[in-house]
Amino acid sequence: MCMTLLQLFGCFSSQKVPKREIASAALLKPFDAIIVPGIPFKNCEWDTVMKGRVIWAYILYKDGFTKNIIFSGSSVYSPYFESKIMGLYAQKLGIPKEHIFYETEARHSTENVYFSYLLAKKLGFKSLALATDPVQSRLLRGFTRKRFGSPIHHLPFVINTLKEYNHLNPSIDPTSAKAENFISITEKESFWQRMRGTLGKDIDWSQYEDGKVGGL
Repeated sequence: MCMTLLQLFGCFSSQKVPKREIASAALLKPFDAIIVPGIPFKNCEWDTVMKGRVIWAYILYKDGFTKNIIFSGSSVYSPYFESKIMGLYAQKLGIPKEHIFYETEARHSTENVYFSYLLAKKLGFKSLALATDPVQSRLLRGFTRKRFGSPIHHLPFVINTLKEYNHLNPSIDPTSAKAENFISITEKESFWQRMRGTLGKDIDWSQYEDGKVGGL
């Protein structure tokens, strides 16, 4: 049976933690930017996970939690830049393009955060949060705490809030997000190489003092 977005994340996560984190973040808003990790764009339509991440970004922007959005993701498993696809959907929802930024190098969730953090430094942003589903947010918590000089706050989905927007389903033309000469990561790397990347092992941490990127 195909599960809906709300059923999927409801199975894996209690909403007590996301609600508590959102309440704490409300005292710090607006963040200069939120980081939204990518997800493969397959069959020329967003799946439930991408839909949730983009709509959640829209909610956070609309409700004043963030001034800008960094969508992150290269063309990894499909010939479309994940970040650019999400940006196209976000614009359809009403987020102004001048407040959307793209990180196009990341192939793994840890790299989504790392490369987006570097982009934020370049852009002069001083406060950041990670906006994603509760499962990914939980998996990345240790990484965001240990590897960065400035705090990266977590803003995981609140399912009851997403329910109000689940009817949204805009259409996009994905042409502008398509990568040239695409080769899937599964053809370039073994399972264990991809696992190494997922754990952030492909990042050269030796270039940073104490293995931690400097503050924003």
